[in-house]
Amino acid sequence: MELTHFRTLGRSGLRVSPVTLGTMTFGLDWQYGATPEVSKEILAGYLDRGGNMIDTANIYTRGHSEKIIGDYLKTSHVNRDWLVLATKFFGSMRPGDPNSGGTGRKAMIASLEASLRRLQTDYIDLYWMHAFDAHTPIEETLYTLDKLVQSGKVRYIGISDTPAWKIAQAQTLAHFRGWPAFIGLQLEYSLLERSVEAELIPMAGELQLGVMPWSPLKQGVLSGKYTRQNKGQTLSQRATGEALSEKAYDLIDALQRFAADLKVPVAAIALAWVMGREGVTSIIIGARTTQQLQQNLQAMAVTLPPQAIAELNALSTPESFFPYTLLANARHIAQGGATINGNPSVLPAILPQHEGDHY
Repeated sequence: MELTHFRTLGRSGLRVSPVTLGTMTFGLDWQYGATPEVSKEILAGYLDRGGNMIDTANIYTRGHSEKIIGDYLKTSHVNRDWLVLATKFFGSMRPGDPNSGGTGRKAMIASLEASLRRLQTDYIDLYWMHAFDAHTPIEETLYTLDKLVQSGKVRYIGISDTPAWKIAQAQTLAHFRGWPAFIGLQLEYSLLERSVEAELIPMAGELQLGVMPWSPLKQGVLSGKYTRQNKGQTLSQRATGEALSEKAYDLIDALQRFAADLKVPVAAIALAWVMGREGVTSIIIGARTTQQLQQNLQAMAVTLPPQAIAELNALSTPESFFPYTLLANARHIAQGGATINGNPSVLPAILPQHEGDHY
């Protein structure tokens, strides 16, 4: 796999690389991350490999991330129209102002205009609703997004960090009212965060949303930095090894073993697992150095053996919960003892499987 092996995102014609460059750590405004100079080197390293999708947000490093990207695109020879440039709205940039954040019309329009200025561009290729806003009717958000798309300032829309039921409602409303529908779904997904397999991943499959996982290395915990040998040490400003469970260390031990067998970094194994999950279109990776970027991109060259996938799945399987604990047995009542072949996309991976099931 290469960055130029493009995929269409969800139910759309938008072509994106299988790995997206995340830029949350562009700038030192949050006391960690990459300087503007290093950030531009990371951008160049990703684009030189053929990657075409850059993901940011209005609030990343207080707007500095967008400014760094805009400055780079202004001074480089990159063709802006070739890029898929994505940013997000929702986060407040003015503390104390109740209308500076959320998904209401006033906040959305102001957020977009500010992002366009910082990115120094006329349009956003993919505009993400960053999170669920319980204080704004989804009709207001969708209607405003429709107007932004019609204006030409936004090409496509996506949704992030929102309950499955709200996304399903939004997609249904968009369909029947003739508004643009969301084409992508951002969510946290890694070997240490698989709860999304209960509702969000199956929902995305049913409604044809391309899945774009963020934090596929669980804030660096699965990068190879944390081991049993340095247990309890503080190795990062963003994550520590103090709270890791024995189950997590069992998983880390397996990742180290498979990395040694395949002669690749531990991070490449963890990323390759996420890339291979059903419904995943493009994973979002961040980097604070060009070395980290190149290390993470090695995941594209990794083919995990079936036994490695099975072991990683077993070590990371989350506990089931209602109604899936009930449905694991209830489906046998419906089948009357018969074996039925069905569409696996409608059954969440978290649903317990029993010997003899064929789905």
